[in-house]
This record gives sequence, C-alpha cells and structure tokens, in this order.
Amino acid sequence: MSALAIPITAAAHADIPATLAFVMRARAQIFPMLDPAAMPADLAGFEQVYIDGPDGHFLIARADEQIVAAIGYLPYDHRFAQLDYQGRRTVEIVRLFVEPAFRSAGLASRLFRALSEHAQQQGVEVLYLHTHPFLAGAIAFWEKHGFTITDVEDDPLWHTTHMEKALDERP
Repeated sequence: MSALAIPITAAAHADIPATLAFVMRARAQIFPMLDPAAMPADLAGFEQVYIDGPDGHFLIARADEQIVAAIGYLPYDHRFAQLDYQGRRTVEIVRLFVEPAFRSAGLASRLFRALSEHAQQQGVEVLYLHTHPFLAGAIAFWEKHGFTITDVEDDPLWHTTHMEKALDERP
C-alpha cells in the first residue's frame, strides 16, 4: 500500500489498546536503554490526555487494519527551565513513530502536517519538541518542516535537542 493511500485518523476510545501496544513496542525498539515495562504518564492516561482532554490530540495511520505510524501532541508542561513559553499557547509534539517498512515514503510528513493543521485550528501558537542526535534523520526531518533548534543540552548520553516552530508559519 502506498504511503499516500494510508488513512490517518484521530485515535478514538476503541483504538487505545492497539495504539498503546504500537507506541510501547516502537519506544522499546528506539530507546532500548529505557525500562520497557515503565509506561510514561501520558500513555498511562492516554484517554484523558489525547482523546478527552481539551489540549491533546493523537493521530494514527493504519495499513491493512494494523497501526503503522503515530504522532501526538499534549500541552507543554514547562519542565525545561531554559525554555520560556509563558504567555504562548504551546504544545509538545510526541510519539512520532513509523514502522520501518513505511519509512521514507512521506507518511511521517503527512502525519506531522495533519497534526500541525489540527493544532493551528485549536489556536496553538507554538509547536515544541525535543529529539536526540542518535535518532538518525530526526533533526533534519524537523528542520525540513520549519523547526529551529533552540537549545542542545550538554549531557553525555542524550544531547537532548530542543526545537520549536511558530504556527503562523506553514506546516
């Protein structure tokens, strides 16, 4: 199936078990140094954060009934002291995962554009995310979509790279 033909939909209540399984499996593959049994708070509260919550949104892409890609956003929680988003409605993009067989075909870009358009319709002003240099192609992907690097942490393992994009710019 062509990546252009893969439907992208908002995650619904019925999608939660399959979505969590997909995201946790992808997370374990990409971040083997993390405890695979520890479910992050946003995923533990998936329904409240992404479906019923007013400031979260989560998209999934399916091919042959199987989730093959995902992306979401949730309200930015101001946990990084060096970043100041006070007074600007800011969300954090999270959980962009694409199955290897579906990469490099434009699916991640389609997911991001759909998520960005939704955020813009909801009055979001700034998209924030962080990534890491060891994730091949991640920084270049986000830069291609208009993000700029705002900070790179000087830690030996992660080198967390903080990026942002104002939503008055095109996705």
